[in-house]
Formats: sequence, C-alpha cells, structure tokens
Amino acid sequence: MPATYTKEDTIADAEAVKRAYKPTHPGFFEVVYAEGSFNSQLVASKDYKKDEVIAVVEGTTPGPKKYTSVQVSRDLHIELNSDLVFLNHSCDPSVSLDTDKMLLIANRDIKKGGPLTFFYPSSEWEMDQSFPCWCGAEKCCRSIQGAKYLSTEIMDRYYVASHIRELLNERGPEAAVPPPQSSA
Repeated sequence: MPATYTKEDTIADAEAVKRAYKPTHPGFFEVVYAEGSFNSQLVASKDYKKDEVIAVVEGTTPGPKKYTSVQVSRDLHIELNSDLVFLNHSCDPSVSLDTDKMLLIANRDIKKGGPLTFFYPSSEWEMDQSFPCWCGAEKCCRSIQGAKYLSTEIMDRYYVASHIRELLNERGPEAAVPPPQSSA
C-alpha cells in the first residue's frame, strides 16, 4: 500500500485511469472509475455475508480534516491511503466503517460487483464539505453535513463510532444543531 494515496475528484479520462489502476485490496474490492466529478465508486470483488469483515483498515496516516479524511476520535482525522477512500456515502449503507476496531463490515449480504457504501455521519461530527444526498434511500437524510446536524433518532438507525456516540450523548437526544444558512 502506498504511503500516500490520492483521490482525484474529477476524472477526464476514465480509461486511462483504469489502465494505471493497481488495487490496494485485490480480490476484496476494487474501484470502478467513471468520468466526471465524484462519479467513481468502490465495489465488492466477491460476495459477502451480513456481518462479515470485508477488510482490516490499516496503513492509515493522521491528517487534517478534509473531504477525503475519516474522523476517528473527537479531534483526529486519518487518511485511509487505500481504495477505501472511494467508499461513497449512502443513507442505506451496505457496510459499516468501524473506526474503533478499524474494520470494514458488511451490513447485509453483498453480491460481487455491488457498491460498498457507508453512512458518513457515522464517523463525522461535522463534514469538511457538506453535500446534498441523492442516494434514493427510503429514509434519505437529503443533506449530509455530519452527525451534529442530525437527530439522535436518525443516528440510532446506524452503526455509530464511539466518539460520535459520546458527542450525541453530550448534546442530548433532540438537540441537533440547525444547519448553517447559506447567504445568497
């Protein structure tokens, strides 16, 4: 695994990127590159059963909070330095990214080629870059800004990292912070 691993957010030539691609976890999952902005995804390279450990998360490095980082404690973010950086968000996630045990775990049975997605607020208190969610899940949150902006009732639907659970407990059950208003 490389010491640093970068994610291009915009791909102009997906075929060239595919030719140069060397998977970090061959046989477990791979990146499917697509042209455009934030269109690539991580997919399963084989079938997984619910609760199966898909991968041990290792080779990470501490880094600043940014769109590619994952929050692992109240004030520490890491870079995944692997294909895991392509785990996209879903409000109906196929996996949990357990940042306490550093494991990627199947939330349900996943077929080969199926997308690997996790619920970003499960580890992020306040996102570096919020975004509108178009995942299409029945209970889609519509706007992904971090756990700080979601009710405890919503957060209780998901696996939640211990640092996020602590912050939720400290703020109280219904004290979700209103999202920042854009000044237009």
